[in-house]
Amino acid sequence: MSEIYVSTDVEADGPVPGLHSMLSIGSAAYLADKKLVATFLANLETLPGATGHPATMEWWKTQPEAWEACRENLELPENAMKRYVQWLKQLPGKPVFVAYPAGFDFTFVYWYLMKFTGESPFSHSALDIKTFAMAILKKDFRDSTKRNMPRSWFDKLPHTHKALDDALEQGALFCNMLIESRQ
Repeated sequence: MSEIYVSTDVEADGPVPGLHSMLSIGSAAYLADKKLVATFLANLETLPGATGHPATMEWWKTQPEAWEACRENLELPENAMKRYVQWLKQLPGKPVFVAYPAGFDFTFVYWYLMKFTGESPFSHSALDIKTFAMAILKKDFRDSTKRNMPRSWFDKLPHTHKALDDALEQGALFCNMLIESRQ
């Protein structure tokens, strides 16, 4: 079974799952040739007993449109994550989690998957776009930021802090990097 790259972005009300809630999850499934196969979006109700982190909630005040978007059509986390697993399992390939930064997004997704479904179609791993850039550019990790990446890697897609928009943007970035790295 071939791989399918599931670019994923989450919006949250704090830095760690459990203490804080994942507010929104957006995923865009790409083939290696950058063909977009499917998308997924869910806005989640907050976890019982979890609270928004003060610094994160202050940041959300600067993003009213994104905040409003992630608070529409709320689902119970258990329903959203079960729907997400079903979506992942119907993709035409073995899903590979891709994010920027993977350390943040995967932590939330994996925690929510295990808590609400007891499984992770991604197994225990995630592909971090910044680390991949480090390998391609042959630079130190801290120098492998978006501003130091070649402009040719970026499509003209918006970064809105809306989960699906950002998943699409970073998925295209990843695919452009992958294609270049294989030439």
